[in-house]
Amino acid sequence: MTQNNQPLWFVFHDKQLLLLPEKKGEEALLRGEKRPFSPHHDQDAHVHVLGTYDGAPCYACALKTLPPEAEQLCVMTDLRSSYGILGEKLYIIAGKGAELIHWDSQTRFCPACGSPTRPKLPISKECTECGNELFPNIAVAIIVLVRKGEQALLVRAHTFRGTHYGLVAGFLEPGETLEECVAREIREETGISVENIRYFASQPWPYPSGLMVGFTADYAGGDIALQEEELSAAAFFSRDNLPDLPAKLSIARRIIDAWLERKV
Repeated sequence: MTQNNQPLWFVFHDKQLLLLPEKKGEEALLRGEKRPFSPHHDQDAHVHVLGTYDGAPCYACALKTLPPEAEQLCVMTDLRSSYGILGEKLYIIAGKGAELIHWDSQTRFCPACGSPTRPKLPISKECTECGNELFPNIAVAIIVLVRKGEQALLVRAHTFRGTHYGLVAGFLEPGETLEECVAREIREETGISVENIRYFASQPWPYPSGLMVGFTADYAGGDIALQEEELSAAAFFSRDNLPDLPAKLSIARRIIDAWLERKV
């Protein structure tokens, strides 16, 4: 149970999460019945309800300007790095907060008529003029591990940070099933075809607002031909000859680990 069931606050500034220094887990988060740090502008006033953690209410808010007391009390951490500080469950809640703050910042005005919007429900807004109702837009993407005998296809995208290899991934297009998206993305990015496409798991991906849907598939034919606009490298690797792998926070790593343990 969290300390006294006091609300936990996920406070963001400039896409950075404010945490207490040298703390781990819930102890790294700000607590209190009232919102930490008074908002300096009307744009900062919206508080997002995130549910509960171990019985304690969770809220998210954004600071457009960082008050001196916040600078003295907290350190700023990017959301990815917060995984190692908060742990998986609190990281997921932080991600939800980051997604809602991003959505809030992008929907201050109605896309239909241009009038200001106002909160309606915890995850909806309405236009003050035409009544148009807005909900968060979630970008759906697939990510897939391709098996070829005892090997797995790993790729390196231009967007990857560091030196690791990951899995083929891409966004769902209008009119596609998820399975069609898997086959298309693999074909477009690597030139090969697959079969036996199977669902693995899904993961919220708050960068800034997505859902990663994981799959496995079997190699069916073709030679690797890179889509150079997307990838810098791709190859089939055996379990005893792997490159650097993605961080534990990603579903890519979960799928790779399941393959390493021969669970998929």
